[in-house]
Amino acid sequence: MVKTYKMELAGRELKVEIGKMAELANGAALVTYGQTCILATAVASDKPKDGVDFFPLSVNYEEKIYSIGKIPGGFLKREGRPSDKAVLTSRVIDRPLRPLFPKDYRNDVVITTTVMSVEQDCSPEITSMIAASLVVDISEIPFNGPVGSVFVGLVDGEIIINPTMDQRMKSDLALTVSSSKDKVMMIEAGANEVSEEVMLEAIYKGHEANQKIVEFITAIKEDCGKPKNYDYDKHYIPEDAYKRVCDIVGKPAMEGAIFTTDKLARGAKLEELLQNVKAIIEEEDNEELLAYAEEAFYKFEKRIVRDSILYDHKRPDGRALDQMRELHAEVDLIPRVHGSGMFTRGQTQVLTITTLAPLSEAQIIDGLDELEVLKRYMHHYNFPPFSVGEAKPPRSVGRREIGHGALAERALIPVLPSEEEFPYAMRLVSEVLSSNGSTSQASICGSTLALMAAGVPIKAPVAGISVGLVTGETTDEFVLLTDIQGLEDFFGDMDFKVGGSKNGITAIQMDMKIDGLTPEIIEGALDQTKKAREYIIDEVMLKAISSHRQSLSEYAPFITQIRVNPDKISEIIGQKGKTINKIIEETGAKIDIEDDGRIAICTNNEASAKRTVEIIEGIAKDLEVGQVFLGKVVKIIKIGAFVELAPGKEGLVHISQIAHNRVENVEDVLKVGDNIEVKIIEIDKQGRVNLSRKVLLPK
Repeated sequence: MVKTYKMELAGRELKVEIGKMAELANGAALVTYGQTCILATAVASDKPKDGVDFFPLSVNYEEKIYSIGKIPGGFLKREGRPSDKAVLTSRVIDRPLRPLFPKDYRNDVVITTTVMSVEQDCSPEITSMIAASLVVDISEIPFNGPVGSVFVGLVDGEIIINPTMDQRMKSDLALTVSSSKDKVMMIEAGANEVSEEVMLEAIYKGHEANQKIVEFITAIKEDCGKPKNYDYDKHYIPEDAYKRVCDIVGKPAMEGAIFTTDKLARGAKLEELLQNVKAIIEEEDNEELLAYAEEAFYKFEKRIVRDSILYDHKRPDGRALDQMRELHAEVDLIPRVHGSGMFTRGQTQVLTITTLAPLSEAQIIDGLDELEVLKRYMHHYNFPPFSVGEAKPPRSVGRREIGHGALAERALIPVLPSEEEFPYAMRLVSEVLSSNGSTSQASICGSTLALMAAGVPIKAPVAGISVGLVTGETTDEFVLLTDIQGLEDFFGDMDFKVGGSKNGITAIQMDMKIDGLTPEIIEGALDQTKKAREYIIDEVMLKAISSHRQSLSEYAPFITQIRVNPDKISEIIGQKGKTINKIIEETGAKIDIEDDGRIAICTNNEASAKRTVEIIEGIAKDLEVGQVFLGKVVKIIKIGAFVELAPGKEGLVHISQIAHNRVENVEDVLKVGDNIEVKIIEIDKQGRVNLSRKVLLPK
């Protein structure tokens, strides 16, 4: 039996059909928003796999090209590996859901949202987020939801819920907010230097809109939801096993290991304690206790870290709650690259390299937006195993690397110069050299340094910082930690990352392990990140490089852009490309021509670019008396010399116009191949161009 439910969301219909498709899944629904259609399913295994000590949740956002009426490109003509956007959407679906599963649940859970139809004004990402929460909530899978999600825009100062495509193109804010009934579960944002006050207002309006979605899903669950299965194999550590491990280790020894500033030294001490625990248990020949020893040890370590922070305001490295680690910034570390910058925060260190190229090397994005997008700014993030001291070979990038690169990219886009101001494609690569927390935020800082060192005229420097959270029995009891390191991130409740300039926020990403945030936590986190960002920019980054370089690296390409009458493009290209190929052969330039008359010229030096511009402008403009050209002598006859003013345009310098003194033979003064400056003195009725050299010479 098919059941259908409807609600209005931001002026468009949200429809849910249950029992129509995928009946063998634990939870399934066809969710339609406008004409965007998502099939969402949730499936859980009957039992956990042996030895699994974590919750194995897999979230997959499946883009189908048929959803926009296209056939996939390439030889195979079928969808391949997920696009970066699909990976990022999978992550953003995962983050608000994961904390709401029981902490002792270890069964495999796979959530899949398949994009079957896309209407550009109705986001498939938001529809998938709602659908994913819905199918888990109506299934028998244990879950403390539901969760609602909306997209929030800021158009001409007005906050808009689920803006249309046209509104999103003009919006100063791209904010995704997920909420449970009471709390904010997830925040993801890109912003055009938006103030903390406006950001808070947008978050609260998103949270308010989410309450209607939560009520809608709750009503569906009450009508057709399956009874929750709380009779699953619960993963727990027996209390006597935990107490025995705590007694063996002892609080003083655990605190002595934890409160060690150096990450490697701390890790070595903790490992020594753990091995000592195992050795004692093995001597006691207690195999059951040995099976729980490692987890009990980490539980004890977590309790000491959290209690010390929450009640004693004591952090593992001795810092105050709002104190950052030692900071250092440096530029120009790597020769021959176009720009480099390194940012160090404690034992977290990221080196970013900038590469500049012609706009033709921009990345072409062809996804479900129907529009082919040219991406002129690309940011890639690499996290090699040596950065955490692991003896492993490098691997291909995963979801985490893609997510961190996208966050840094989003943080810097608002301050980049326009294409007209700076006609370059830019690729930044952040190499994590050492990791002890907040590498994504260090990559934002290092990228600003690398851009400034490369001479990119950014509008303002951008810094990134992360704030952590430790809560008590409820979220009413909490402390916020500025600049969390790895241990605090691992055992804490939140990683609230904010990037921005001194003018405002440019990016937010929030990872959380608890059941939501209160307004007090959000406001406190934004306040602490603002203070930290301003300090990093003023006291660290601008002292390493006070402004962007006024010139580019000698190894960077020289690119200039001009605009001509589009009607002249055919003349510039010439028959079968003959004219433009001749220009390229002479100057060595790379020339990209747009249909609207924009022409980008890329050369190795400014002189070549200038010559290329002169040639193209010579072709593009109509010849008039009085114009001056630097032309090439292409033919000599008895009465003068023919000079090429531009490809396809020639004029005659009569022998009497070569010099002020009498010239007996043209070849006494000029030779084929000479470049000479000439002025148009006449264009006769037949269109023949007469030139003069002598009028430009001193008498």
